Amino acid sequence: MKATMSPKLGLGVNLTPQLLQSIRLLQLTAPQLELELRQALERNPLLEQDEAEDEGVDSATDAQQEAAAWDELPEPSFLSGGNGGGEFDDDAASRIADGESSDPRVRLLQSLSLQWKPRDVELAAWWLDQCDDRGYLEAPLDELHLLGASSCNVDATELEIVRQRLLHGEWPGVAARDAAECLDAQLSLQPESEARTLAARILADHIDLLAMHDEAALAKALKADAEAVRAAVALILTLRAHPISDAAVNERDIVVPDVVAWRADGRWHVALNGRTAPRLRIAPHCERALADAPGDVSALRGMLDEARWLVRGVAMRNDTLLRTTQVLVERQRAFLERGEEAIAPLTLREVADAIGMHESTVSRITSGKYLQTPRGTIELKRLFAVRLDGAEVSGSAVKAMVKRLIDDEPSHAPLADDTIAGLLARQGVRVARRTVAKYRDQLAIAPARQRRRPAALMAKAG
Repeated sequence: MKATMSPKLGLGVNLTPQLLQSIRLLQLTAPQLELELRQALERNPLLEQDEAEDEGVDSATDAQQEAAAWDELPEPSFLSGGNGGGEFDDDAASRIADGESSDPRVRLLQSLSLQWKPRDVELAAWWLDQCDDRGYLEAPLDELHLLGASSCNVDATELEIVRQRLLHGEWPGVAARDAAECLDAQLSLQPESEARTLAARILADHIDLLAMHDEAALAKALKADAEAVRAAVALILTLRAHPISDAAVNERDIVVPDVVAWRADGRWHVALNGRTAPRLRIAPHCERALADAPGDVSALRGMLDEARWLVRGVAMRNDTLLRTTQVLVERQRAFLERGEEAIAPLTLREVADAIGMHESTVSRITSGKYLQTPRGTIELKRLFAVRLDGAEVSGSAVKAMVKRLIDDEPSHAPLADDTIAGLLARQGVRVARRTVAKYRDQLAIAPARQRRRPAALMAKAG
């Protein structure tokens, strides 16, 4: 076989380590960037923390913030990356006790061990093992009595007593047979009232009507007036659906804004939240010493290059984030001032063209980044909105309009989808009935016929 050679053209892109690092820095969220920079400080002795960061968010914005009206400034806790209100905690992780289990069953047993006898704690642990993640028993109660009596060598009556103590104890509803027993256990801890008595009757005999939200049928079945039924239902709705609630939000998972926006002097200002990560610089004395160092210091020079790439990459990331946010705030100032209905259509391409970068760069820099505004902390991605076909408004704005119209509708005469479309047309927003239906479904709002409440019932309630 004869070997041959032939020329071939190809197109490729070689990504340098510096470029790869810059792309990665773009994608980092505020907590991830802080971790990255603190690790770099520990790893590279040529880097040091710039103490100027303690002066505030950005020295360039200090004078503008002082001139702003008090009601236009963001909360100070957001400028510092704090958790808003209460005492400041230098180390959020210190609020979690050492050795505390993430398993709610273990935490409950640890608490019970301080009050209950060891034998009762053992039986409580057995009952908890028979519960699912929500705290409900996984098998019929009679079967569990037989199983527990044989496996724990105890009388079924004693076993049931421990279950009742769990059911009405520190976490009411734990080890309940079903939702009705769980809710009833929580209800028993409420103060005596007419609403509580009526709520207990609903849970005992009419939980199916409660699930259907049919207050008229409940009032008829209980032979009670509509107002009393509503009060009882409202009391039931304050109870937890599951005895074991979802895990509490970890303090370390609290959203910290990357950028702060505020309105002053009739215009919007944007600044980086300088407290989200340490500000790094190359130690000047180390750089001078390396320049005049004799001998082989290639390892240190490599660390110097690494430090330069990191400092430059962070500066580029921050500049891109600030420019992108500035464009987003300028284009969506109506949304920031008036709310969801005023959000304008805006795409990645439009923002990319405005800052002179590629769409992928805008996508990376806005993913997972948050903006603190007087309206609250919002994700930058939320400021993008797709234009509705055949209209000059965004789909998000139309969805907000649909929600407002439904929220303001008369309870006895809910608005049909075609009626909502007609009302929007009067406001200059022409959408099809099926579009209204789509947005209503996305908002988890039932059709008009299911939202209707009888006028006679409304008059009686009034």
